[in-house]
Amino acid sequence: MFSDEILQSAERVLAQCRRAGLKIATAESCTGGLIAASLTAIAGSSDVVDRGFVTYTNEAKQQMLGVPAPLFGTVGAVSEEVARAMAEGAIRNSDSDLSVSVTGVAGPGGGSADKPVGLVHMAVARKGKPTRHQRHLFTGDRTAVRTATVVAGLSLINKMLDD
Repeated sequence: MFSDEILQSAERVLAQCRRAGLKIATAESCTGGLIAASLTAIAGSSDVVDRGFVTYTNEAKQQMLGVPAPLFGTVGAVSEEVARAMAEGAIRNSDSDLSVSVTGVAGPGGGSADKPVGLVHMAVARKGKPTRHQRHLFTGDRTAVRTATVVAGLSLINKMLDD
């Protein structure tokens, strides 16, 4: 189901979280839960993975993660600000110490001149540390964009854990 690259990166996240005694949550939009699925594809992940939020609509982002409604009108759902709010909201609304969020335009439709298909914003939040953000512009079809987002999301988690 997942590539060796994704599974190895997920295993590394789980191992680093175990060593640090951390629980993790995911807050996913365009990936629809694939990051959580990649982590839970590994046996024994329940000692690290607390929960996953699939917040595909703006309303879900507000209700489940506490993303402020005005952000959607000012910067839009696919933005740094919303990605950061999603990651921080996942920690507030879980028993986790660490979270990753992703919001983007997977395609094939839904893109615009300023937010093209393949644009993804992601963030990683950790209690006691500044939230980190990355912006990506992936190419390919919907599956390629979503797969690249999972790879980048796991990598961003691992970078946060390395520090």
